[in-house]
Amino acid sequence: MSANNNKASSGFTHEKVETNNFLLIVLIFLVVAVGGLVEIVPLFFQKSTTEAVEGVKPYEPLRLMGRDIYLREGCYNCHSQMIRPFRAETMRYGHYSVAGEFVYDHPFQWGSKRTGPDLHRVGGRYSDEWHRIHLNNPRDVVPESNMPEYPWLEKNLVDHTVVVKRMEALRKVGVPYTDEQIAGAEEAVKGKTEMEALIAYLQGLGTALR
Repeated sequence: MSANNNKASSGFTHEKVETNNFLLIVLIFLVVAVGGLVEIVPLFFQKSTTEAVEGVKPYEPLRLMGRDIYLREGCYNCHSQMIRPFRAETMRYGHYSVAGEFVYDHPFQWGSKRTGPDLHRVGGRYSDEWHRIHLNNPRDVVPESNMPEYPWLEKNLVDHTVVVKRMEALRKVGVPYTDEQIAGAEEAVKGKTEMEALIAYLQGLGTALR
Protein backbone atom coordinates (compact mmCIF):
# COMPACT_ATOMS: atom_id res chain seq x y z
CA MET A 1 0.00 0.00 0.00
CA SER A 2 2.83 2.37 0.94
CA ALA A 3 4.68 1.61 -2.31
CA ASN A 4 1.56 2.39 -4.30
CA ASN A 5 1.14 5.68 -2.47
CA ASN A 6 4.77 6.62 -3.21
CA LYS A 7 4.26 5.85 -6.91
CA ALA A 8 1.08 7.88 -6.99
CA SER A 9 2.77 10.75 -5.20
CA SER A 10 5.76 10.60 -7.54
CA GLY A 11 3.55 10.42 -10.59
CA PHE A 12 1.46 13.33 -9.39
CA THR A 13 4.57 15.51 -8.85
CA HIS A 14 6.00 14.63 -12.25
CA GLU A 15 2.66 15.22 -13.93
CA LYS A 16 2.26 18.53 -12.18
CA VAL A 17 5.61 19.75 -13.46
CA GLU A 18 4.92 18.61 -17.02
CA THR A 19 1.45 20.13 -17.20
CA ASN A 20 2.23 23.44 -15.52
CA ASN A 21 3.98 25.62 -18.10
CA PHE A 22 4.99 28.31 -15.65
CA LEU A 23 6.48 25.83 -13.18
CA LEU A 24 8.34 24.02 -15.97
CA ILE A 25 9.83 27.30 -17.25
CA VAL A 26 10.95 28.29 -13.75
CA LEU A 27 12.63 24.92 -13.12
CA ILE A 28 14.36 24.95 -16.51
CA PHE A 29 15.63 28.46 -15.82
CA LEU A 30 16.97 27.41 -12.42
CA VAL A 31 18.78 24.37 -13.85
CA VAL A 32 20.36 26.41 -16.67
CA ALA A 33 21.30 29.24 -14.29
CA VAL A 34 22.99 26.95 -11.77
CA GLY A 35 24.79 25.01 -14.50
CA GLY A 36 25.92 28.22 -16.19
CA LEU A 37 27.19 29.74 -12.94
CA VAL A 38 29.14 26.61 -12.06
CA GLU A 39 30.83 26.59 -15.48
CA ILE A 40 31.29 30.31 -16.15
CA VAL A 41 32.02 32.03 -12.81
CA PRO A 42 35.30 30.15 -12.12
CA LEU A 43 36.67 31.38 -15.45
CA PHE A 44 36.66 34.95 -14.15
CA PHE A 45 39.22 33.95 -11.52
CA GLN A 46 41.56 31.85 -13.65
CA LYS A 47 44.71 33.60 -14.82
CA SER A 48 44.75 31.57 -18.01
CA THR A 49 41.50 33.20 -19.12
CA THR A 50 41.86 36.72 -17.67
CA GLU A 51 45.54 37.57 -18.22
CA ALA A 52 47.24 38.07 -21.56
CA VAL A 53 49.88 35.55 -22.57
CA GLU A 54 53.40 36.91 -22.98
CA GLY A 55 53.66 38.99 -26.12
CA VAL A 56 49.99 39.91 -26.43
CA LYS A 57 49.44 43.66 -26.34
CA PRO A 58 46.43 45.92 -26.97
CA TYR A 59 45.85 46.69 -30.63
CA GLU A 60 47.80 49.61 -32.03
CA PRO A 61 45.53 52.31 -33.55
CA LEU A 62 45.94 51.16 -37.16
CA ARG A 63 45.36 47.49 -36.29
CA LEU A 64 42.34 48.46 -34.19
CA MET A 65 40.79 50.26 -37.15
CA GLY A 66 41.67 47.31 -39.35
CA ARG A 67 39.77 45.05 -36.99
CA ASP A 68 36.72 47.29 -37.34
CA ILE A 69 36.98 46.97 -41.13
CA TYR A 70 37.31 43.19 -40.77
CA LEU A 71 34.02 43.18 -38.84
CA ARG A 72 32.33 45.65 -41.16
CA GLU A 73 33.10 43.60 -44.25
CA GLY A 74 31.82 40.41 -42.61
CA CYS A 75 35.08 38.47 -42.85
CA TYR A 76 34.02 36.45 -39.80
CA ASN A 77 31.20 34.94 -41.85
CA CYS A 78 33.69 32.73 -43.67
CA HIS A 79 36.78 32.71 -41.45
CA SER A 80 37.15 31.54 -37.85
CA GLN A 81 39.92 32.61 -35.49
CA MET A 82 40.16 29.66 -33.15
CA ILE A 83 42.41 26.67 -33.75
CA ARG A 84 41.09 23.61 -31.92
CA PRO A 85 43.52 21.29 -30.07
CA PHE A 86 43.28 18.54 -32.67
CA ARG A 87 46.19 17.21 -34.68
CA ALA A 88 44.49 17.92 -38.01
CA GLU A 89 44.18 21.59 -37.06
CA THR A 90 47.51 22.17 -35.31
CA MET A 91 49.39 20.54 -38.20
CA ARG A 92 47.73 22.90 -40.67
CA TYR A 93 47.43 26.12 -38.69
CA GLY A 94 49.90 25.92 -35.81
CA HIS A 95 49.59 26.02 -32.04
CA TYR A 96 46.02 25.74 -30.79
CA SER A 97 44.36 28.93 -29.57
CA VAL A 98 44.42 29.83 -25.87
CA ALA A 99 42.16 32.26 -24.01
CA GLY A 100 45.04 34.52 -23.01
CA GLU A 101 45.51 35.53 -26.63
CA PHE A 102 42.08 37.15 -26.79
CA VAL A 103 41.80 39.13 -23.56
CA TYR A 104 41.86 42.44 -25.47
CA ASP A 105 39.30 41.37 -28.10
CA HIS A 106 35.84 42.88 -27.63
CA PRO A 107 34.21 40.80 -28.94
CA PHE A 108 36.54 37.93 -29.85
CA GLN A 109 36.25 36.42 -33.33
CA TRP A 110 36.51 32.72 -32.56
CA GLY A 111 33.64 31.44 -34.67
CA SER A 112 33.20 28.04 -36.30
CA LYS A 113 32.37 28.89 -39.93
CA ARG A 114 35.15 27.92 -42.30
CA THR A 115 34.27 28.56 -45.89
CA GLY A 116 37.79 29.92 -45.92
CA PRO A 117 40.72 28.83 -43.72
CA ASP A 118 41.15 29.74 -40.07
CA LEU A 119 42.98 33.07 -39.76
CA HIS A 120 44.22 32.95 -36.18
CA ARG A 121 47.89 32.35 -37.09
CA VAL A 122 47.90 34.08 -40.47
CA GLY A 123 50.09 36.92 -39.19
CA GLY A 124 53.51 36.94 -40.85
CA ARG A 125 52.80 33.99 -43.15
CA TYR A 126 52.47 36.18 -46.22
CA SER A 127 53.86 39.54 -47.23
CA ASP A 128 51.86 42.77 -47.17
CA GLU A 129 51.90 42.72 -50.98
CA TRP A 130 50.41 39.21 -51.03
CA HIS A 131 47.56 40.37 -48.81
CA ARG A 132 47.00 43.46 -50.98
CA ILE A 133 46.71 41.33 -54.13
CA HIS A 134 44.54 38.79 -52.33
CA LEU A 135 42.09 41.41 -51.10
CA ASN A 136 41.90 43.10 -54.51
CA ASN A 137 41.34 39.83 -56.38
CA PRO A 138 41.75 36.59 -54.41
CA ARG A 139 42.01 34.45 -57.53
CA ASP A 140 45.28 36.12 -58.52
CA VAL A 141 46.99 34.19 -55.71
CA VAL A 142 44.49 31.41 -54.92
CA PRO A 143 42.87 30.34 -58.22
CA GLU A 144 40.22 28.13 -56.57
CA SER A 145 39.11 30.85 -54.11
CA ASN A 146 35.45 31.87 -53.96
CA MET A 147 36.17 34.89 -51.77
CA PRO A 148 34.74 38.22 -53.02
CA GLU A 149 36.95 41.11 -54.07
CA TYR A 150 37.48 44.22 -51.93
CA PRO A 151 39.00 46.82 -54.30
CA TRP A 152 37.42 49.79 -52.50
CA LEU A 153 39.63 49.23 -49.47
CA GLU A 154 42.58 50.62 -51.42
CA LYS A 155 40.66 53.81 -52.20
CA ASN A 156 38.91 54.49 -48.90
CA LEU A 157 40.80 56.28 -46.14
CA VAL A 158 40.49 55.25 -42.51
CA ASP A 159 38.14 57.48 -40.52
CA HIS A 160 40.69 58.98 -38.14
CA THR A 161 38.04 60.90 -36.21
CA VAL A 162 36.67 57.83 -34.40
CA VAL A 163 39.82 56.04 -33.26
CA VAL A 164 40.20 58.01 -30.03
CA LYS A 165 36.62 57.26 -28.97
CA ARG A 166 37.14 53.60 -29.81
CA MET A 167 40.23 53.38 -27.62
CA GLU A 168 38.62 55.28 -24.77
CA ALA A 169 35.63 52.91 -24.86
CA LEU A 170 37.92 49.88 -24.82
CA ARG A 171 39.85 51.31 -21.87
CA LYS A 172 36.60 51.43 -19.91
CA VAL A 173 36.23 47.65 -20.31
CA GLY A 174 39.77 46.89 -19.22
CA VAL A 175 42.08 47.35 -22.20
CA PRO A 176 45.16 49.12 -20.74
CA TYR A 177 45.60 51.98 -23.20
CA THR A 178 47.65 54.86 -21.83
CA ASP A 179 46.83 58.55 -22.23
CA GLU A 180 49.88 58.88 -24.50
CA GLN A 181 48.70 56.07 -26.78
CA ILE A 182 45.24 57.57 -27.07
CA ALA A 183 46.60 61.06 -27.66
CA GLY A 184 48.71 59.91 -30.61
CA ALA A 185 46.11 57.57 -32.11
CA GLU A 186 44.49 59.99 -34.53
CA GLU A 187 47.80 60.99 -36.06
CA ALA A 188 48.85 57.33 -36.35
CA VAL A 189 45.95 56.46 -38.67
CA LYS A 190 45.49 59.74 -40.50
CA GLY A 191 45.94 59.33 -44.25
CA LYS A 192 46.08 55.54 -44.07
CA THR A 193 43.88 53.48 -46.39
CA GLU A 194 41.45 50.85 -45.20
CA MET A 195 43.56 48.32 -47.10
CA GLU A 196 46.61 49.23 -45.01
CA ALA A 197 44.60 49.00 -41.80
CA LEU A 198 43.11 45.60 -42.61
CA ILE A 199 46.50 44.20 -43.64
CA ALA A 200 48.03 45.51 -40.40
CA TYR A 201 45.32 43.68 -38.46
CA LEU A 202 45.81 40.44 -40.36
CA GLN A 203 49.59 40.58 -40.02
CA GLY A 204 49.30 40.67 -36.24
CA LEU A 205 46.97 37.71 -35.83
CA GLY A 206 48.41 34.91 -33.73
CA THR A 207 51.99 36.19 -33.72
CA ALA A 208 52.39 36.25 -29.93
CA LEU A 209 52.15 32.48 -29.57
CA ARG A 210 53.42 30.13 -32.25
